[in-house]
Parts: sequence; structure tokens; C-alpha cells
Amino acid sequence: MTAALLSLPLLIPLTAAAACAAMWARPRAQAGVCLGAALATLAASVALTAQVLRLGPIAAQAGAWPAPFGITLVADTLSCVMLLINSGVLAAAALHGLGSVDRPRASGGHHALTLTLAAGVSGAFLTGDIFNMYVWYEVMLLSSFVLVTLGSTRRQLEGGLAYLTLNLIASGLFLAGVGVLYGLTGTVNMADLALKLPAADRPQLVTAVGAVILTAFAIKAAAAPLYFWLPASYDTCPPVVAALMAGVLSKVGVYSIIRASSLFLGQEAAVFQWLLALSGLTMVLGVFGAAVAVEIRRVLAFHSVSQIGYMLMGFAVAMLAARTRPESQPVAELALAGAILFMVHHAAVKTNLFLISGVVLRARGTTRLAQLGGLCHTHPLTAGLFFVTAMSLAGVPLLSGFIAKLALVRAGVQAGQDAIVAVSLFVSLLTLYSMSKVWDQAFWKAPAAPPTKRMHFSGDPATADRDTALMLVPIGLLAGLALLIGLWPSPALDLCRRAAQEVLRPALYVGTVLGQDPTTEPAQAPTPPEEPL
Repeated sequence: MTAALLSLPLLIPLTAAAACAAMWARPRAQAGVCLGAALATLAASVALTAQVLRLGPIAAQAGAWPAPFGITLVADTLSCVMLLINSGVLAAAALHGLGSVDRPRASGGHHALTLTLAAGVSGAFLTGDIFNMYVWYEVMLLSSFVLVTLGSTRRQLEGGLAYLTLNLIASGLFLAGVGVLYGLTGTVNMADLALKLPAADRPQLVTAVGAVILTAFAIKAAAAPLYFWLPASYDTCPPVVAALMAGVLSKVGVYSIIRASSLFLGQEAAVFQWLLALSGLTMVLGVFGAAVAVEIRRVLAFHSVSQIGYMLMGFAVAMLAARTRPESQPVAELALAGAILFMVHHAAVKTNLFLISGVVLRARGTTRLAQLGGLCHTHPLTAGLFFVTAMSLAGVPLLSGFIAKLALVRAGVQAGQDAIVAVSLFVSLLTLYSMSKVWDQAFWKAPAAPPTKRMHFSGDPATADRDTALMLVPIGLLAGLALLIGLWPSPALDLCRRAAQEVLRPALYVGTVLGQDPTTEPAQAPTPPEEPL
């Protein structure tokens, strides 16, 4: 039962992707399969989360091979939160795609690639060994690259090339680091690495390989200074693809940093001092790019960079408090819970803002601010949903962004990290400025030219109205989620706090995977079983 439940977030989208590929000439059927699979994946993620909350972390081994020799799937509360993010964003993108994905793009494999990307993300969140994490990274890279370049316009290919080049560099660094880890310890299982790596007799090499792997993860997360692949690609692909990638893809890098650093790579406090400085640089460079951008999707892309800095800030503050001030465990839990809640908030609002940009593109044929205006009069519902979501991104009270940022600021002040707190508040002000600029120029001001109603690709007004209504359904749901978390934060914050407590006590994860308590058992690997017939 446990193995089946753990594998469902992987098997459902992979099976549905194969079904969509077999129906390449039937785009409407593909869209229905994609939406059904997305909802089923969301239901499976909810069921798995309920199981983990009831029983604690659970693990399953493929075949008859026990950890650390076989392929391990493991879910703790952090994994489940990330799975809920992934499946929720997938469902929103699939529902939006019913109205926004045209026949040529659907026939080109959009729905199958979307499901494959979701399966890769789920695999990265559930895998228990670092080599399989690399494998799932490559599944994500291949499917996301094709999604970005599908259509093969010049701008798409230029953005896709930047995306592919930097991510291939990161993949090379990641694989090289995994190889060195295996040479040092003879294992790639992350729980086993947590036991063996501290006892390695070459500490300088351990530090170096840790720096290499964390650099790869930072590139994947779009942290400074190698973040420019993200704005180069997010504003060239269709908004529904940008929404999917902004909602989950860069968070895989943040998740990997949290998982690897808390288990086996974060042995020195200096690592987290550097990570804290990196978070501040990422926040500042990203928000400056957003402040000067003149196109909605580019503003949102730079904000995706900036907000990665908040997530890294929370984790760095938490680990510094836990490693340097053991009496500050509550502060560490609050900081990490704030970072995890920020990922939930960011997935909802940034996915929503990109989906809204798709409605704007459908209505006006452009997302350049100079060519827009008057949308609050011609599309009042879209304007209202944008305002709520944009204010949540900026951290205005009564919305999800305020709750997440308040947790991070409180933890930073209590941990004595006043400099990064000041940077985060300054960046919040610039975020509010840039989103107010979008509101003023795209929605509030008078249009530069009389707007013309743009039709759906079929040319049928009835079809256009129906598809626009479909596109607005997930937008309304995600805006409602941002408002719900802001008004009633306790359930989400409690879930994130539990995830933080487990991350800061890695013995629970290690013991679940290896079936032993590392606080009492020696770091000794079990004997491998005979190979099954």
C-alpha cells in the first residue's frame, strides 16, 4: 500500500503522457486526459500527505533491494508540501490550457510534455538517492526545453538556448559531484550519505564537492549570479508554460538545496553564511530587473528570480540559528517554516500572474506595457484578480505574501540577522513599486489606441468567450487561495512548521530510509541481499 501510494504521483502523469502521445491527432482529447491526470495527481498527493501526517515519514524500496542498495522513494512532510505545489500548479495549468492551447501546439506534444515535466518534478521530490535526483532533473530539462521552444520562433529558440546552456552546465556540475561522492563513500543514497560523509577522511574534498553540487542547485534555482536563463526564457514561451515553470521548476533547485544541505552537505556554518549573502544578492538583482522591465512577463520573470532569494534567506537563517545557536531551535523552525510557506505562496501567486498575462495576451495581442491600458474597464474581473494577486506578491497585509514575509522577518530579527532583514524589506518596497507600475500602465491608464477585441484561433466569438472563461477559472481559484492563506494562515503555517521540524531533525529521515536510528547505530551499511530471480 505504501509503495503504491508513493509511486502514484509519478505513475499517473507518466501514464497519461503516454496516452496523450498516442492521441496526437486529437488535441481536445489530450487536453481532457491532461486535466484528468492533473486532478488525479492532486488527489494522490493529498492522500499521501494525509498518510505522512498520520504516520510520519514513509519510504519504499524498489524490488527486493533494501536501502542503500536499491532505488528508494521517500516522503516526509516537506516532500508532501512540494508535491501539493506541483500537482496544484499542474491542475491550474491544465485547466487554463483548455482555453489557451491551440490545435498546432497540442498536436506538437504540449500536453504530453507538460505531464512528463510534472512527473520529473514529482520524482525529484520523492527520490531517496542523489543520482536518481540527477536523472529526474534531466527528465525535467528535456521536457521543459521542448515546451519552451515548441513553435520554433526566433525568440523562443534564443530563450531556449540560454535556458539549455546554463542548465546543461549545472547538470554537468551535478553529475561530477555525484561521482565524487560515490568515490568517497561508495553510496548515493542520501540517508546513507548523511551517515558516511561526516566520517570521510578527506574533509577538504568533501567541502569542495559540496560547493560544486550546491552551485549546480543554485543555477537550477535561478539564484544570482547565474540566473539570466530564467528571464531569457520565461518571456518567450506561452504564458501557460511560463506559469508551469515559474510555479514549480525553480523550486526544485531550492528543495534540493534544503534536502542536501540539511542531510549531508551543510557541515560548516560558513556554507550558510555564503548562502545568506547569495540570497540577498538574488533578491536585489531580481527586483532591480523587474523595476526597469517594460513587458509584463519580463517583470514577472525577474520577480521569480527575486523571490527565490526569500526562500534561500529563510533556509540560511534557519541553518545558521540551528548550527551556531542550539538554544535557538524555535527561531530556526520559524525561519524554515517561513521559507516553505513562501514557496507555497509563490507557487500560487506567480503561477496566477503568468496565467493572467495569458488572458491579457489573448485580449490585446501583446503584454508590452506601452501598448496596453484600460484593462480595468474592458476586463474588470481580470483586473480585480490581478490586483489581489499582485498585492499578495508584494506582501500587502491580509494576503499570503504578507504572512510568509512576516515569518521570515520575525525569524531574521530574532536570529540577529538584521542586514538581510533590511534587504528583504527594501526589496518588498521595490516589488510593490514594480507591480503598481504594471497595474497603472496595463490596467488603469487610458489605452494608447482604441482596443480591438481579439478572437480565438478558431475565429468564432462564442468559442473565444468560452475559452476565456475557462482560462479565468484557475485564476480565480489561485487568487482565492492567496486570500485564504492571508486570512486564515494557521493550517498552512502549521503544516510548514511540521515540515521544518523534520528537516532540522534529519535523524528521522535517515532512520525511516535505513530502518535504523543513526543516533545509536554505527554508520555501517547493511549486507546486500542476493539478487532476486
